[in-house]
Amino acid sequence: MGLTPVPDDQIATIVTSLEMRRKPPLRPTPTSPLRLVHWPAPDSDKYKALFRRIGEPWLWFSRLVRPEAELRRTLDDPKIEVYAAIDRAGIEVGFIELDFRTEGVCGIGYFGLVPELIGKGHGGWLMAQTLALAWRRGVTRVWLHTCTLDHPSALGFYRHHGFVPYKRTVESFADPRIAGILAPEAAPHVPMLGSVRR
Repeated sequence: MGLTPVPDDQIATIVTSLEMRRKPPLRPTPTSPLRLVHWPAPDSDKYKALFRRIGEPWLWFSRLVRPEAELRRTLDDPKIEVYAAIDRAGIEVGFIELDFRTEGVCGIGYFGLVPELIGKGHGGWLMAQTLALAWRRGVTRVWLHTCTLDHPSALGFYRHHGFVPYKRTVESFADPRIAGILAPEAAPHVPMLGSVRR
């Protein structure tokens, strides 16, 4: 057993992939003052602003650096469904992204709430909505992945909702804080070892 050094300007994370092979039994849906709104082909800037608000603490950055044409191909694809969780004031405070591009399968590409709502019971409501939408098309498998950069409760949360781990991989990438894509203070639970490029 050995340790593999990671360059200071890189981050490594362990990714756990989880799946559901059967539609879960009906349970009472948790209540929430939030509501879910379909966001067909959302505006790129609005989408990226919400993506950043939700994902910056966990170093989400992939959609922020995608070329616009590539991002539009994803967001405009009718087999990709984006839903925003809206609060009583009409402000987007969470979102899910479902990928139906593989026949019979739904991938949960993104699932999240803004940091100030985490741990307040809204996650269970959002997952109930997500699973209802994911299974409605007659799929036989729903999958997602999480990683060690995510909220410490994420893996347990997904398992609690019926997802079963089936694969583990290691991913490494350039630290998006060093490149100036995310703020240097993002994800304080992941030390930034390199210097911000100017």
